[in-house]
Formats: sequence, structure tokens, C-alpha cells
Amino acid sequence: GNSPGPGRPLAQILFPKLCALPQLQWLLDNYETAEGVSLPRSMLYSHYLRHCQEQKLDPVNAASFGKLIRSIFMGLRTRRLGTRGNSKYHYYGIRVKPDSPLNQLQEDMQYMALRQQPVQHKQRFKPVHKMDGVSGDYSNSGQHNLIAAEQTILAQSQHHQQFLDASRALPEFVELDLGEHVVEGVSMEDIKALQTLYREHCEAILDVVVNLQFSLIEKLWQTFWRYSPSNSVEGTTITQNRSIALPLHFEIESRLPQTRLLLLCRSEAVLKWMSACDHLMYQALVEILIPDVLRPIPSALTQAIRNFAKSLEGWLTNAMSAIPQKMIQTKVSAVSAFAQTLRRYTSLNHLAQAARAVLQNTSQINQMLSDLNRVDFANVQEQASWVCQCEEGMVQRLEQDFKATLQQQSSLEQWAAWLDNVVCQVLKPYEAQPTFPKAARQFLLKWSFYSSMVIRDLTLRSAASFGSFHLIRLLYDEYMFYLVEHRVAQATGETPIGVMGEVRIRTSPLK
Repeated sequence: GNSPGPGRPLAQILFPKLCALPQLQWLLDNYETAEGVSLPRSMLYSHYLRHCQEQKLDPVNAASFGKLIRSIFMGLRTRRLGTRGNSKYHYYGIRVKPDSPLNQLQEDMQYMALRQQPVQHKQRFKPVHKMDGVSGDYSNSGQHNLIAAEQTILAQSQHHQQFLDASRALPEFVELDLGEHVVEGVSMEDIKALQTLYREHCEAILDVVVNLQFSLIEKLWQTFWRYSPSNSVEGTTITQNRSIALPLHFEIESRLPQTRLLLLCRSEAVLKWMSACDHLMYQALVEILIPDVLRPIPSALTQAIRNFAKSLEGWLTNAMSAIPQKMIQTKVSAVSAFAQTLRRYTSLNHLAQAARAVLQNTSQINQMLSDLNRVDFANVQEQASWVCQCEEGMVQRLEQDFKATLQQQSSLEQWAAWLDNVVCQVLKPYEAQPTFPKAARQFLLKWSFYSSMVIRDLTLRSAASFGSFHLIRLLYDEYMFYLVEHRVAQATGETPIGVMGEVRIRTSPLK
């Protein structure tokens, strides 16, 4: 009859004054004893450190924290759980209380931490990795599997991060200038708030991408655009959604009320400014994820990037359900260009790794050279000249250079340099001219037409190396597109993402 009731640990009865201390009260508010469950020691200490950081308290070290836990929750046992070589100490007989805020999705806490960390910090925030679709409630019996899965994902993510360029910072954005376009009901403070909030929002996106926490992007968008499941019509009043990080939702609303955000979203100047910001941000993200299109990338990382690209448009459209249509179109246009670029670059990377094996095989190279020497290039030129109208001397030089480069058994990187040189030669006469983008597009069409004619000849001759040539042709066409896209961006002062974004919104027929 003297045992403490449920939810009232022995320490609270014996030491009521001691338990009034903020750290101890926090433990009592968030944890409880329970049979048959356990929590990793490191997880409890991590929760405690986060609490101390939020409340500006001085944390005790891990050993002292362990003593504290045992003094409050009497009868706790320590067990080592996990696979051999990867086991962790757990406290057995304790769980997070069902009504504790610690049971909210890990994303909420990760997003809070992201917003507190300036992107310039060399040590980026490292979120606790978790599997998509797994809740943060560790009180169920399947928690051991979850912890093991988290550890596997964390290790894999840390391995994959070496393939990224995590040092890249977000470029400076241009100032938002409404000029003469006054937006009624909006003050200068609101315009400044939009600029600051959007910058913070983009920095948070950059940080989650560096940490390969792709699924958090959806939550970032939902919070910025004040998403609520009840929204389906423009301008509806937003009801707070418990699944979103509410403190952030309130904070963002206090800095820029939703009604003014909607007014700003209807301004042409804001649409153009946000589109320019997005192109800069997405270009930075591409260069973080795929810093070198030819460098081998693990297939698991490639697949993760492709799945991310596939999800982007749906996430954004859903998060912006209460936003004016023109803003949605502007945002979706930029994110679609980003997704398309990720798909193209990962495909290019995949082709590059397959081609690398061919280019390193001496017997295959010799067979390709033998088959190529049988191709009737005079006939190819005759057929192609009517369509392409290329200078005959240029075509012959490219043919000879290609054969010489093949004969030297050049590496993939040497071939890339050769292709880059071809682009330089062909586009040099158009530099600093307004016709440069059109000339670049025409070159891509002509290159593709000529290469298809060569492949046709090899096919008709049943060339033994047809498969190798087909692979090389696919890679070189794709790499030419990549090179030309970057040259056009350089010539026009745009980002490659911006160039692709313009292509998406161009509605005029082909000229």
C-alpha cells in the first residue's frame, strides 16, 4: 500500500524539493517506468542536451546524467542490445510518456535545430536519421529494430556524404525591389520580413540536403507556406496543423502574417524575385549533390537522389495548396527544372560508369576502331549536309580527331576534355552575341543527327562493336547537352537551372 502510484516515481516522493529542479522536473514530465521496454542511453542523453540547449541550462556530463536517471527512476537495469560489434547500452524499464512532446515526429525537432544553425557554420547540423514513415514513439516492442535501422541509415548516410560537396554555401540573393508596383496592405517591414524568412528557409533546405534528409524538404515547405490539410481554396484561413512544428508556425506567422504573404504572392515583382532566388538555390543543391557528373556515385545514393527528384513536384504543390496559382506555377517551374536536372545528371553519371568499363577494355577499343574505319563517312556527310549544312572541313577534322582519340585508348576524363574542346571550337564564332543560345541548340541537333547517321551505318554493317558504340553515343550526346547547357548559362549570365527553367515556361512553337 506504500508503493508510489503510476506516474509518480519513488524519487518524487522521497525528494520533492530536489525534483522541483528544472532538469529533474523535465525528466518526470517526459519519461515513466514501464515493464518490457527500453531506451538507448545515448537517446535519453541526446534528449536531455536538447532540452538544456532550449532552456539555456548547463548540462551535466553523461556519467552524472546516468546517476540522475537512476536516482529518479528506481530499479532501472542496463542492458547491451544490438548486433555483435554494433551494440548499444539501453536503460531497461523506462519509456517516453505517451503524451510527451518527445513523441512528435523527429522532423519537428530536426527542423527546429536547423533554423537555429546559421548555414555559414563549418560544422553543419547533423540530424538524427530515421526511416521515412516510422514514428518517433520508442515505447513499442519494435523499437530495437528501429534503432538498428537508424544506425544503418546513419552509417550509410555518413558514407554517402563523402561524395557530396558539403562546403558549398548558398549564394547571395538579389534584393526584392517592388519598384512602382505598390502592394496594398503590405508595408516595407513585410517586404523585409519576406526576404529574411525566405533566405532562412532556403538555408534550411540546403542544410537538410547536405545531410541527405530529403523527406524533411516537404515539412520545410509546409511550414513556410502555412500548409494545413483543411486548405483547398485560395485565401482560406489556415487552421494550425498539429503535425507541423507549431512553435515555428507561430513564429513565422508573427513575423509575416499569412494574409500579407498571400498579398505579396500576387505581385509580379515578388514572383520574379522568388524565381531568381530559387534558380540560385537549386543550382547550389545540384552542385552539392553531384559536384562532378563523371565521378562514380554509389548506386544507393543515385537511387535516393532520383526518388527525391520524383517526389519534389508533388510535395511542393501539396504544401502550397492555399497559395495563389501564379506563385504555384512560378515555384513548380523552378522545382521541375531542378528535378529534371537531377534525373539527367544521375543518368549521365550512370552512363559514364558503364562507358568507363568499355574505354578501359583494349580489345573492345581495337574492335571499335576497326569497325569505325569501315564506316562510309563520305556517304554520311553527303546525307547529313542537306539537313545540317555544316562546313565539310570541320566535319572531317572531327572524324579524324575522334579516331585518333579512340586509338590512343583515352580515359573517360580525356574524352570529356575532347568533347569540351569541340564545343569551344564550334561556338567560338558566336561568343558575346545574342544568337549564342540558338547556335548552341542548333549544334546539339546537328551533333545528334551526325552521330545517329554513324550508328545507322554501324547497324547496317552488323558491326561487332555496335553495343559499345551505342553506349558511347548515348554518353557523349548527354555530356554534350551538359556542356552546352553550362555554356549558354555562362553566356546569358543565368544558372544552368535557370536556362532549363526558361525552357519549361517557353510556350512558343519550335523555331
